[in-house]
Amino acid sequence: MSIFHSIYQGIEDVCYIWRQEVKRIIKDEGVLIFFFLVPLAYPLLYSWIYNNEAVHEVPVCVVDQSHSFLSRQFLRQCDASPDVRIAYYAQDMDEAKSLVSRQLVKGVYLIPSDFAEKVNRMEQGVISVYCDMSLMLTYKAIFQTAQTVTMEMGNDIKKKLRGAYTAREEAISTRPLDYDDVAIFNPQGGYGSSVLPAVLMLILQQTLVLGIGLSAGTARDENPYRNLIPIGDVRYDNTFVIVLGKSLCYFMVYCIMGTWLSIVVPRLFNFPHLATWQTLFHLMLPYTLACIFFGIVVSCLVKYRENVMLLMVFISVPLLFMTGVSWPQSNIPGYWQGVSWLFPSTFGCRAYVRVNTMGATLYDVATEYRILWIQVAAYFTLACVVYRFQIYRSHKYALERLEFLRHKRQEKESNAQ
Repeated sequence: MSIFHSIYQGIEDVCYIWRQEVKRIIKDEGVLIFFFLVPLAYPLLYSWIYNNEAVHEVPVCVVDQSHSFLSRQFLRQCDASPDVRIAYYAQDMDEAKSLVSRQLVKGVYLIPSDFAEKVNRMEQGVISVYCDMSLMLTYKAIFQTAQTVTMEMGNDIKKKLRGAYTAREEAISTRPLDYDDVAIFNPQGGYGSSVLPAVLMLILQQTLVLGIGLSAGTARDENPYRNLIPIGDVRYDNTFVIVLGKSLCYFMVYCIMGTWLSIVVPRLFNFPHLATWQTLFHLMLPYTLACIFFGIVVSCLVKYRENVMLLMVFISVPLLFMTGVSWPQSNIPGYWQGVSWLFPSTFGCRAYVRVNTMGATLYDVATEYRILWIQVAAYFTLACVVYRFQIYRSHKYALERLEFLRHKRQEKESNAQ
């Protein structure tokens, strides 16, 4: 009966801590914002901004010094493309630079005066492309449009020079090795479908850590020495019960937020969603637990409430780069790759993108999956260690306080005598 009584008492203590943490969350407006408002609103805002996926009708300026049939043909085909719109014709490059500096256009097509003459003499004609590199999407649209049009014009010139008799001979002469360009994983070539799935997983980690840190910071501000445990309440002496009770509260909230971020948002905005709910459940379970225990550890290491916000907001962009989604993983230095292993978002984002966007199975992301479970065990153990240290500090403070009060009472009694 003693074993069953201990188990029952442990469950009761966990539920008690869970209730206390729920009350603390409800009373703290900052925690409510990071636990509910930010995970609900941020994905909608980001997804809505990048909902167009790719830019179209990018305005460009033309400096046509050739004024020939070939230059006009090049400009007509560029203007007919969906990605570029010829907005201005400039007399020289100085005027074109002025239009770019005023952001009226995003790039310049410069056609030299000897363009048609070189092509007609069977020499290589050159068209210069100048792009505003502040936004890579506009650069991509301007450059690739010019590249595609020049290739098509080059193929037409080859056909005329070959003197082929049939369309099949023309096709073989211009493209001896044919190929089919099939875009996989991101058919529309959109920025949102490429990056936002990783951002959704990063939002889950950052909001969870911020909410846990703010909750601990509030308790620490109310009483810097008893932020975790009421002195004299024996049920708080068990660090396993403390961590389990608090994490149960956070897990309850992020079961809903995790479902919203990993399943609902990608379907609302038609991002690639190839994974089944069973696969996502098996992946999100260790990722959410790792983020929870990681947040508990961070909340114990950061002293002030505001420091958690400064720290996590500051490292958000570096964490996105270190996932290897927005920047190639092979180009990340080994030192920074080692640093990235400390954060659950690194492996959570990689695994989620491969599963939900690329159609991978859990077997394909077995490495990331195992590391997430390792992080769950490691951060759970570390959370118990830091909580035990805080309990030790609380007890030490209580003893010092009792000794101080006893000493003051003895002084008062001696003075009274």
